Amino acid sequence: MKLKPWALGASIGIVWGGSVFVTTFISYYTGYGREFLNAFAVSIYPGYAITPAGSFLGLLYGFLDGLLSGAIIGWLYNRLT
Repeated sequence: MKLKPWALGASIGIVWGGSVFVTTFISYYTGYGREFLNAFAVSIYPGYAITPAGSFLGLLYGFLDGLLSGAIIGWLYNRLT
């Protein structure tokens, strides 16, 4: 079975970008997940902050990160099987 690398990347990007987006909003209003976001997203994504505006930047970064990572994983899977 062959995978479609860009479809896999898009689906992973949507899930990861949406997760960063929702987690940022939850963290901004309740404080829940703040340590995770500080340790992971703030250190990796330049310009990202735990703010409502930062959630949209996190959505974009998360989607691009998932898109490229998923496409690479799908391509490697197809090459190795």
